[in-house]
Amino acid sequence: MAGSTAKMVVVRRFERENVNGFVNPLSYLQPHNVEVLKPDGALVLLPYEEVKSVCFVKDFEAEAESRRIFLTRPKLEGLWVRMQFRDGEIMDGVLPNNLLSWDIAGFTVTPPEPDSNNQRVFVPRSALRNIQVLGVVGSPLRAKRKKAAAPDQQTLF
Repeated sequence: MAGSTAKMVVVRRFERENVNGFVNPLSYLQPHNVEVLKPDGALVLLPYEEVKSVCFVKDFEAEAESRRIFLTRPKLEGLWVRMQFRDGEIMDGVLPNNLLSWDIAGFTVTPPEPDSNNQRVFVPRSALRNIQVLGVVGSPLRAKRKKAAAPDQQTLF
C-alpha cells in the first residue's frame, strides 16, 4: 500500500472488538474479505460475515459514536437509505444515485454527519437484514433552473 493512498478506518465487527487500521480504497475489498493494515504493521483479512461496517475516519481516538439517522431530509444528492443490520441497529446514509458506482460486496454511504469523525461508511451486504430507500434527493431528471435577470435590469455580459 502506498502511503498517499492509505485511508484511516475503524472496522466495526459483530462479535468482536473494533479493528483500527489503514486501507487502500482501490483494493481493500477482496472477493471474500476486507484487507486492513493495522498500525503495528500486521495485515489482517476480515471475512465479510463478521464485519458490520468499515468507517473511514479522520482520527482513531475521536468519539466513535455519531448520529445514526437523519433528523431532516438530507441536502446531499443521491438515494437516502435506511439500513437495518443483522443485530437490529438502524443507520441512515446517502448512496450515489448511480448503479455503476455500487460495489457487489456492499454499499458505501455518506453518514448523517459527514463533518463528524466518520466521513464515509462501507456496509457489507451480509451485514444487513434490510435496506430501504426513503427518498431521492436532487433527481437528475429535474433540470436545475437558472435565475433569470429582471427584465428592466441590464446585464454586464
